[in-house]
Amino acid sequence: MNKPVILAGPVVPESPNSQLETEWAKWLQGFKPRTVIYCALGTEYVLTKQQLQQLLLGFELTGLPFFAALKPPSGVESIESALPEGFLARVKGKGVVYGGWVQQPLLLKHPSVGCFVTHCGSGSLSEALVIECQLVFLPNFGDQVINARMMSGGLKVGVEIEKGDEDGLFTKEGVCKAVKAVTDDDSEVAKEVRTNHAKWREFLSSKGLESSYIDDFVQKLVSLVVSF
Repeated sequence: MNKPVILAGPVVPESPNSQLETEWAKWLQGFKPRTVIYCALGTEYVLTKQQLQQLLLGFELTGLPFFAALKPPSGVESIESALPEGFLARVKGKGVVYGGWVQQPLLLKHPSVGCFVTHCGSGSLSEALVIECQLVFLPNFGDQVINARMMSGGLKVGVEIEKGDEDGLFTKEGVCKAVKAVTDDDSEVAKEVRTNHAKWREFLSSKGLESSYIDDFVQKLVSLVVSF
């Protein structure tokens, strides 16, 4: 279109200064550092009952503790009624499935949380890039898909869960595979994404970053106006 494009830069979230709710803080304290999977798919990502079960069974397959903050599936009144048969008994003490609002920034900062499974919404990605958790992507629609491909393919800071080419569905094995790829210490994929994530975390956390690119944006905007 022969139109100039001026980039304004990302919005880096401020570090939260509140405290995590006592219930979740106490639960997380029972696990070793960087061992808990935290999963949140946003307010608009509503899974089917089948896909919800595949996601949770995938977490169970990893053998790792997990905290999943999810909405009830379509056509189901509560998250509890959609769980796989016998699931709660099998994961008792090391797995939480919660249908309410949670303090995501504080959960992500907790020392026990080591993997973040996200839908790749822009807000969640902003929070994800400045923390030390390993990243697993499960996009649903729109910019989430573009964000996931950029993060997993271009920047290589995480791994996207594989979906079927024809039906677009994921499996419990695929969920487990993606989580294991970024959490296993001996995994070459884990080493690569940790290195890349650390680089971007350092960049985004650098002092004066936002001021520098906003100043640059203003200067380019002024130059553009003057040129007319």
